[in-house]
Amino acid sequence: MEGGGGFSRKDVDDLTTQAAVFGAKGVAPIWVEENGVRSPIAKFLGDEILSDVQARMEGRPGDLLLFVADRLPVVEASLGALRLALAEKVELPRSGWRFLWIVDPPMFEYDDKEGRLKAQHHPFTKPRVERPEQLRERPLSLGTHAYDLVLNGVELGSGSIRISDPLLQEAVFRVLGLGEEEIRAKFGFLVEAMDYGIPPHGGMALGLDRLVMLMAGESSIRDVIAFPKTQSGSCPMTDAPSPVSADQLRELRLEIR
Repeated sequence: MEGGGGFSRKDVDDLTTQAAVFGAKGVAPIWVEENGVRSPIAKFLGDEILSDVQARMEGRPGDLLLFVADRLPVVEASLGALRLALAEKVELPRSGWRFLWIVDPPMFEYDDKEGRLKAQHHPFTKPRVERPEQLRERPLSLGTHAYDLVLNGVELGSGSIRISDPLLQEAVFRVLGLGEEEIRAKFGFLVEAMDYGIPPHGGMALGLDRLVMLMAGESSIRDVIAFPKTQSGSCPMTDAPSPVSADQLRELRLEIR
């Protein structure tokens, strides 16, 4: 943070709270001063490492360096939130239009809670492999034929090239831990359709409401939707959800207990 040397420890603690939402267990600050650096982690790193860190980050007197140490997904999400929080705190002016394409995202990610691999986007995205065996050999290093369009930090839309090879699709399912019976039960119709031959296909969809939000200078799409739903999912205009009649319940073979 250029010129962030005036931030107090309380300021850093407030930023830590925002980074903690994404899994960060703490934020380590280093204040760069005229006569060196000052940091609560200095005793663990030593002067040489601190000097190398300052040089690597091009820290100058009056700057504040902030660190998060954890697994890569936690670090990326936490530092992303930290960057936005800093920009808001110093009221960094935003002007112009900055477009960005995000390409080649990972095919899989590891879910700590479930203890297994999961598709980062969805399991029908075409992975970047030359042969299906690579899915098992190095699943966490594989990219995909997927792409996102971002404008001023807001995702406008995303898309991908889909899998059209039944052997490749089945290999993806198996890496995700699905057995033959489960694949047939859940996705049998899809794999069978591929056996008849489907062409390579893909596309993307854009969110018009997000584009309008940016053009209007708003920060929430609720501000540009004519009749936005409430957080509970109800609609003030139509009073939805409305009561269900007894005839409708009978038709759907449902009952309220």
